[in-house]
Amino acid sequence: MKGVVDCAAYADGRRVADVAIADISEALEQPDRFVWIGLHEPDEALLREVQQEFGLHDLAVEDAHRAHQRPKLERYGDSLFVALRTARMNPTTRRADFGETHIFVGPRYVVSVRHGASLSDAEVRGRCEATPQQLRKGPGYVLYALMDFIVDQYFPIVEALEEDLDGLEEEIFGRPFDRETTARIYRLKRDLLEVKRAVSPLVDVCNRLTRFEDELIPDDTRLYFRDVYDHSIRINEMVDTARELLATAFEANLSLISVGQNESMKKLAAWAAILAVPTMIAGVYGMNFQHMPELGWALGYPAVMAIMLGTCIGLYVHFKRVEWL
Repeated sequence: MKGVVDCAAYADGRRVADVAIADISEALEQPDRFVWIGLHEPDEALLREVQQEFGLHDLAVEDAHRAHQRPKLERYGDSLFVALRTARMNPTTRRADFGETHIFVGPRYVVSVRHGASLSDAEVRGRCEATPQQLRKGPGYVLYALMDFIVDQYFPIVEALEEDLDGLEEEIFGRPFDRETTARIYRLKRDLLEVKRAVSPLVDVCNRLTRFEDELIPDDTRLYFRDVYDHSIRINEMVDTARELLATAFEANLSLISVGQNESMKKLAAWAAILAVPTMIAGVYGMNFQHMPELGWALGYPAVMAIMLGTCIGLYVHFKRVEWL
């Protein structure tokens, strides 16, 4: 069926049967089983069908259908609804593409709904099926495995952004001013902000799950969410550190631009001062006054030229000494 990635029943930590959506009720008649469904961008009709099978809350189903949710944890009766932001590095643009995963967790079911850019949950399902002693813990452990997989995808993204930041620092301090460098700083700042928005709420979600007094999250499973909590804290710290370094790099870039402009202004001012002296002398002798003693002097012209040349050379040497030229 379109939109259904996988749907299976599990008993005692092992996959016992593939289940069609319409047959979920029959599969759950046996009390020792739970059903795990993976959906990818399902249409509304499919979501409504799944809702009828498990009795999902209308508000949660509406959120899962529309997407565009911030990471959150909601309780609806005897079930949990977890919204997460997913991320995947685009190899072409070397920028993160974001999507969403919504997870419904009940006493005997797990429903994951993926939207947008995200990696397949098949790896998570295979990893869980390979460890039946862990999968035996039930839907709570599946929720942990999905959250752990999603959160871990942020590490390579943040590391790639840190590499870009290192490259920017080399450009800022090793090359002349380039407008593209400033544009890259803004793009990197925006990417870090997107990661921050996606990961920051996870700290609260994981913290609530570690303290959740509920049969859906047994005590032996609650410990696993501390690992996800630690990972989300680490990612947040990495992003905050990168943002601080980026802010410093941006300020350094502006400072270097100002220094470069000051150097240019000093050179212009030095040449203006050098040219001002002969301009002033030539202006005085170009006023054509009738009574100017130097006009009748045979050495007047060579003397004026010598004064202008000597003054210009003196000013040039002085500005060279003070590094204005």
